[in-house]
Formats: sequence, C-alpha cells, structure tokens
Amino acid sequence: MDQIVNVNEFQELAKRALPKMYYDFYRGGAEDQHTLKENVAAFTRIMFRPRVLVDVSKIDMSTRILGYPISAPIMIAPTSNHKLAHPEGETATAKAAAACNTIMIVSCMSSCTLEEVASSCNAVRFFQIYVFERRDVTAQVVKRAERAGYKAIVLTVDVPKLGRREADIKNKMIPPKLSNFEGLSSTQVKPSDGSGVEAFASRALDASLNWKDIEWLRSITKLPILIKGILTREDALKAVEAGVDGIVVSNHGGRQLDYSPATITVLEEVVHVVKGRIPVLLDGGVRRGTDVFKALALGAKAVLIGRPVVYGLAAKGEDGVRKVIEMLKNEFELTMALSGCPTIGDITRNHVRTPDERLKSML
Repeated sequence: MDQIVNVNEFQELAKRALPKMYYDFYRGGAEDQHTLKENVAAFTRIMFRPRVLVDVSKIDMSTRILGYPISAPIMIAPTSNHKLAHPEGETATAKAAAACNTIMIVSCMSSCTLEEVASSCNAVRFFQIYVFERRDVTAQVVKRAERAGYKAIVLTVDVPKLGRREADIKNKMIPPKLSNFEGLSSTQVKPSDGSGVEAFASRALDASLNWKDIEWLRSITKLPILIKGILTREDALKAVEAGVDGIVVSNHGGRQLDYSPATITVLEEVVHVVKGRIPVLLDGGVRRGTDVFKALALGAKAVLIGRPVVYGLAAKGEDGVRKVIEMLKNEFELTMALSGCPTIGDITRNHVRTPDERLKSML
C-alpha cells in the first residue's frame, strides 16, 4: 500500500479485486448517475479563504458526536453486504474504525450479524435501520442492537421504494442472505427479471413510513435517534420538531432519486434551520481531507464515508479501511494547518467561498 497516495486510488484496486457484479453494486448510482457524480463534483466548486500567520504547530482534530469522543470528524457510513468485498465483512471494517478511534454506523443489511460486529472489538457504534412492513421485525432488530451495546439508531428515510440502479438490473444482482433477519423475514428472492435487491426491497420495506412513525420508533428504544436522508430545510425543520437527536444530510450516495441535489450544496440550508439544536452530519461525495474541512465550514459536525471504505476493504481488508481513514485524517489535518485552524472550533464559514458567493462578488 506504500504506493497508494490518495483515497481515490483504492477504487481501481477494488475494481481489480471484485467480480464485476459486486463492483458495479458498490459503485453504481440511480439512472443517469447524475447525483452520484455531482456529490463529488460539487466539492470542487467550493474554494478556500485561508488565514495565515496563525500558530498551527499543534493541530487538534478531535470532536464529539452525541457526547462520544472521536479522533476526527470522519465516521463510517452504513453500507451493506461487506462480505461481498472481503471474507471478514463488517468485522474487519469495525476493527479498522476502532483502531482509528471513530464511530462506525453498522447497516442492518450487513453480511455479519449485528452481534458479531459488536463482539469483534470494543468501540462506540451506531446501528442503521430501515422500517419493514412487518414492524415486529424492525422492533426485534432495534432491541437486539440496544442489547448488543450500540449507542444510537440511524433511521434511513429516503427508501419508500428502491431507486432504479441500472447496473444491478443488467447484472441481475442477487442479494446475499441478510444475517440480521434470519428467522425473522425471508430474504431470499429469485428475480425472474432484473435486480434481486430491488425485488427484496419492494417486498419488505414499508412505503407508508411517515413522520408520525418517529414516535413509534421512540416508543421501542431508549437510544438516541438520527434521521438519514434529509435534503431540504422543510424536512430538517420537521425532523427537529419530531424530536430526533441528529440529522444526516444524505441522498443515499446518489442511489435513490437521480437529480436530487449534491449533499454539500444543501448542507447550509439544513444547518440554518436546525440552529445548532441537534448535530447535522454530511454523507456523500467525501474523497479528500479538503472535503471534510469544507463540510465543517458549512456547518456539519462530521462527515460519513461510504464507498471509499468499501473500496479499501475490497483492496486490502481491515488494513485498507484503516489506510482510507488515516489518509483522510492526514489530509484534513494538513488542510486545517494551511487554512490557519488549530482546532475544529476554529473552522468557520469565513474559511470557504461557495459558487454563489463567487458569482455575487463578480457582479
């Protein structure tokens, strides 16, 4: 791994390591994949306003999420089926997260059971869920996560139906069995045509899920609840009013509604209405330490990393995931120093300039 100089290079290694069906499953987005590309591209249009002659001899990247300390504002996003990438699956990812002193959000669609991930190493972890048509299935899995020591529930709210992922349809992608639901719900599908992932989702997920159901979720768990999939100020306000404990600005990695906005472009409108009442996290398109800094300058408390983690896992297992996180941390530390910010608290809105502001300054 000595010759790998940035996170993007893990994607090519993953492409070589994985069967085409699995690589396409991880890499792909919905329909034209506009949002998928825009998630990354939108970061390139934000410029820095660095401050100089600041003492940056000591840089402190540490922060807290829901009171839990992490070494840097870089967390692991919930992504499914890690055993497609590496035989050790989510347990390898969890060990890398623990070694880097950060929080992993474990997907309910994981290859390893939530208990296997919990017992693999000692660390703070959150658990992501979907709400199934059979509410008892969701309730049982939430209660198991609570018993296994997970510290928060992350409810994904942008999948009333699965987005149209054309690579999976072409490849007739068959989802592996979902360990967390064995004995609770049938996860085996034999699609006659198209994606098995889509066939499973359309049969299992609850398309009637709405704001009133946040109350139901709160009634079955004492854990803090974060909502993942917010893209507008209107929904951010509803989330605060519903009493959730955090928001993840996310478009599902460009895998759901194509032509929904890049997350970094709507982060600020969400932050403005939340007004610091709950933490706002950003998911989508983060590939550099500079991206982490830009997200924090626009008001995010931390970012979530999805595909790069899976690529690292596919290429080099636990060491690959660790390398991905460490590379982003090192780049972020350098960006802080070169921008004149010795601590996270020193990063302000004045350290970046968005395309709108550049346009106004020219008028």
